Amino acid sequence: MRMLSRSRDLLRCMVSVFLDALIFFCFSLRSSSALAAENLFLRKQLGLYVERKKKPRRAPDSVRFTLAQLSRFFEWRSVLTVVKPDTLIRWHRKGFRLFWKWKSRSNGRPRVPIDLRKLIVHMASNNPTWGEERIANELLLKIGIQISPRTVGRYMPHGPARRKVHSQRWMTFVRNHAKAIIAADFFVVVTATFRFVWVLVVMEIETRRIVHLNVTRHPTAEWTVQQFRECVIGDEGYKFIIHDRDSIYSDEVDSSLRASGLRVLKTPYRAPQANAFCERLIGSARRECLDFMIPTNEDHVRWIMKQWVVHYNTSRPHSSLGPGIPDANFPKPQLQSKRHRVPKNHRVAVMPILGGLHHEYRLQEIAARESLSQDRI
Repeated sequence: MRMLSRSRDLLRCMVSVFLDALIFFCFSLRSSSALAAENLFLRKQLGLYVERKKKPRRAPDSVRFTLAQLSRFFEWRSVLTVVKPDTLIRWHRKGFRLFWKWKSRSNGRPRVPIDLRKLIVHMASNNPTWGEERIANELLLKIGIQISPRTVGRYMPHGPARRKVHSQRWMTFVRNHAKAIIAADFFVVVTATFRFVWVLVVMEIETRRIVHLNVTRHPTAEWTVQQFRECVIGDEGYKFIIHDRDSIYSDEVDSSLRASGLRVLKTPYRAPQANAFCERLIGSARRECLDFMIPTNEDHVRWIMKQWVVHYNTSRPHSSLGPGIPDANFPKPQLQSKRHRVPKNHRVAVMPILGGLHHEYRLQEIAARESLSQDRI
């Protein structure tokens, strides 16, 4: 939009300058006495505005250019009343700068396109161990773009993040070990009587499945150890567990987890993004369930969360899974050959969850008698 408005202004200015040049050419064909009379006539009218001290309108670029060019043909200082002489000189200098900028424009090698620059920044940011030569080779062999490593280095981001060339991101580590990682975290629910109830949630990173959930009003290390013993038996294949540095995860809790064959990965201080999957799960629990209900006590919180966990694991679609369902045994219907139509002899069954806060939809086969009666109708 900005480029379009600039083009329109430039076109308007060029048209105005052309009209002024045409008028000047027409005036040059007239007699000198007629021009002198018209000049005196216009000066008299301009003198009326000067006496009344009327402030003129701001001159556009086309008028400035025309006045600067006309000043070459006569002594302009004695007749200039709209602006100061210094202003006209400034206009002339500005026009000369624009002219010299146009004349001295670069005619060398064109700049790298902005799309390629963004791609170089993207490749350098997502691959901290790559250098400029590796990125140049990647562009040449995979995309077919030939560019020198020195040019690549000019557009690579520079800073502390690029100095750690042998490090990897936390998200990269998590994705490489997702099959063997579980994550745990606590969050608080406020009851109708303004009492705090603590909820412990444990989830699998790869499938997004909630492995265990329980609530208590008095979280202790002993209670936390018992919860982990209920969900981690030892034959699940888990190798790592992520949790924060809350005091509830005492040395006793970590020792029990290590005895189960798990390696404890503690997140850095004030870095919830290091346990992003669990934080996202807690946010979903609040947005989809707890924000719409006022639990009365600890048992009510437990009942609500148990109902929601079943819905979350077995029926709720997850975009990060493709989309998919965390439960591996979830039956997936076949894609219909006729789009936007329910298959014949089937209907959509609806089941309310949490009193109608959510609903689950499934295909259900219609019995032969019901199908016959519907055909008759």
